[in-house]
Amino acid sequence: MRLALRSAGLALIALSVLASAPGDPPLFGFTAQSARAEREWEAKFRSLPLPDSLRSYMRQLSARPHHVGSPYDSVNAEWIRARLSSWGWDAKIEQFDALYPTPKTRLVELVAPTKFRAKLEEPAVAGDPTSSQRSEQLPSYNVYSADGDVTGPLVYVNYGVPADYERLDRLGISVKGAIVIARYGGSWRGTKPKVAAEHGAIGCLIYSDPKDDGYWAGDVYPQGPTRPKDGVQRGSVVDMPVYPGDPLTPGVASVPGAKRLALADAPTLMKIPVLPISYADAQPLLAALRGPLAPAEWRGALPLTYHVGSGPARVHLVVKSDWKTRPVRDIIARLPGTVASDEWVVRGNHMDAWVNGAIDPISGQIALLEEARALGDLVKQGWKPRRTIVYAAWDGEEPGLIGSTEWVEAHADDLDRHAVAYLNTDSSIRGFLSVGGSHTLEAFINAVERDITDPETGMSVWRRAQLKQIGTGSSDERNEARNRKDLRIDPLGSGSDYSPFLQHLGVASLNLGFADDASSSAGVYHSVYDDFAWATRFGDTSFVYGRALSQTVGTAVMRLASAEVVPYEFAGLSDNVGKYVGEIKKLLSDRQEQAKERNRELSESVFVALASPQNQEKPPAKAEVPPFINFAPLDNSVVALDQSARRYDGLLARWADRNDQPSPAEGSLADLNAKLMRTERTLTLPDGLPGRPWYRHQLYAPGLYSGYAVKTLPGVRIAIEQNHWPEADQQIARLGAVLEAEAKAIDQASAALEPLVGGQ
Repeated sequence: MRLALRSAGLALIALSVLASAPGDPPLFGFTAQSARAEREWEAKFRSLPLPDSLRSYMRQLSARPHHVGSPYDSVNAEWIRARLSSWGWDAKIEQFDALYPTPKTRLVELVAPTKFRAKLEEPAVAGDPTSSQRSEQLPSYNVYSADGDVTGPLVYVNYGVPADYERLDRLGISVKGAIVIARYGGSWRGTKPKVAAEHGAIGCLIYSDPKDDGYWAGDVYPQGPTRPKDGVQRGSVVDMPVYPGDPLTPGVASVPGAKRLALADAPTLMKIPVLPISYADAQPLLAALRGPLAPAEWRGALPLTYHVGSGPARVHLVVKSDWKTRPVRDIIARLPGTVASDEWVVRGNHMDAWVNGAIDPISGQIALLEEARALGDLVKQGWKPRRTIVYAAWDGEEPGLIGSTEWVEAHADDLDRHAVAYLNTDSSIRGFLSVGGSHTLEAFINAVERDITDPETGMSVWRRAQLKQIGTGSSDERNEARNRKDLRIDPLGSGSDYSPFLQHLGVASLNLGFADDASSSAGVYHSVYDDFAWATRFGDTSFVYGRALSQTVGTAVMRLASAEVVPYEFAGLSDNVGKYVGEIKKLLSDRQEQAKERNRELSESVFVALASPQNQEKPPAKAEVPPFINFAPLDNSVVALDQSARRYDGLLARWADRNDQPSPAEGSLADLNAKLMRTERTLTLPDGLPGRPWYRHQLYAPGLYSGYAVKTLPGVRIAIEQNHWPEADQQIARLGAVLEAEAKAIDQASAALEPLVGGQ
């Protein structure tokens, strides 16, 4: 294996040297001359990350449970700080104090028609030494659940999303005064108790059905990678679509003296008690249900007939937590820039876990550490980054992006002035590189991907991702993969530490990681079995994809830190915005046609119900037909944005072809780069989205009920989805004005770039 890795490393260096041969096109933001020097340093960098180092970091960091406030979380923080310092970084720990409740009492019992008490425990597994660290493990629970002691009839609500409650209503089933049981999947976990409470439920249980997360997908752990019968997915149910971070300090850092909300006034805290359970504990509860049969698509893989209830099953649920404030420790390390030290490239990954967290988050954290070691080594060899590089190991991500959010809120003014970009990783295994982020960085990251070798295939990670899209995408996606210059990157919703940078401050951001269905960690996600034993048996077993992640993100950091011109391009932005505008137009059109069709079928449905007494569903109520909406402000702004993008990108291409002419004066570059950094900020509004002032970005946000999943053009899209037609008109006008302002901001960058192009 070591010989093979050494050979792979030599091959990689050879490829990188060939890539820097004279005549190659320059890199984004570099002149031809500076691009050659950059490629030489990148070749050296990509030879440095070592699988053995990655393995040793994971063994250390996942050796014991390290949730927020735990002893080993503090040990890991100091260990990471010491490593970064030893590699030449200026590293320190910044502490915040945030609300973080931990469970005192958990009880789930079936009290009728039979008796059953849930175990609520994950047993140790032979051959997995850390799974037996019971005294240090955080019990299975949903953080920020309300305290409660409730008893009521049980109702099965499928995934517990709004559409499922519409279906229950047609079945004549109410959850008012009931405890609901929902399966994981279909939405973010926090959506499930939120929607249940809105419909009058008094409690919520969330379980992992083996059809979604267990033996239906493959052999269960330890024989295979999928979730065993007693495995439980912990997780937060704080209402992050309203705002992340400490629930008691929205918009401000949770530091001594900060004004804090009372618990009763915190809008993101869950209103009813909620607990996660295993499918072993869920089976007796579901088996006791009667009432209508669950719709076919609601049925899982447990050996029982799925009914929705309610009754005769009655459940007693108790949740009580210790509502304490606990320390959240972020490790912040800097490599100072030489020419533009007041421009920052920020890179982060969280370090806290629900238990041992070998995959989530340590698989990403070890890549960050190996990048940091390699970059420190380059500095010793004489490499001098143009911009300051900031590396961060965030604490408190799992309960609600606390460490990153509080740090961003504490340093908001500095980040607004200085941040060029933020690069994030989280869980990563092996397979295909997944990339999401700001479309201003789409062309940039595609170029990076083309220079990274996939460890299993020997082709570039870009080419492998392209072939996947050609093989599995829709007809339009296949055509795009073949014919579009760059692969589209996904827009970002929420769920990791990019959110405060991108959606609160408007810092251009990327989120990267390797993943493949065959190597998914979903089967041990947020359980005691996400540990070193699982990772080295079923994950990136040889750590070559951890090395590839270090090479990918580290290369991106180097280019962002050293480019003379901040390497944004805007054609990808205008193209994707145009695509999103087309989507919301189609959304409205589809809803109009669906409402008309629903009303046409209403009379027929009534007759069918009368003729078929066994049909248990009531016909739906008459639908409101959406009105026509004036999209002209968006159409006009998209045209303006496209024209401005084409002008700037053309100028940048001409500047890059300056044939080794001397670099322009630093003052001119500083002015241009300052204008470029404002372009992503321009896509935000100070008062944010309707009802959600923390979320300021007008292109990307999590949905109110989709959790992590993104809503593009969220102000307009959500208004249409919720039938808020005056709000939709207002949001179209606001978004059109934002896009017009963005076009002008790009024009200002073009005006600053044009003199640097000269007469060419």
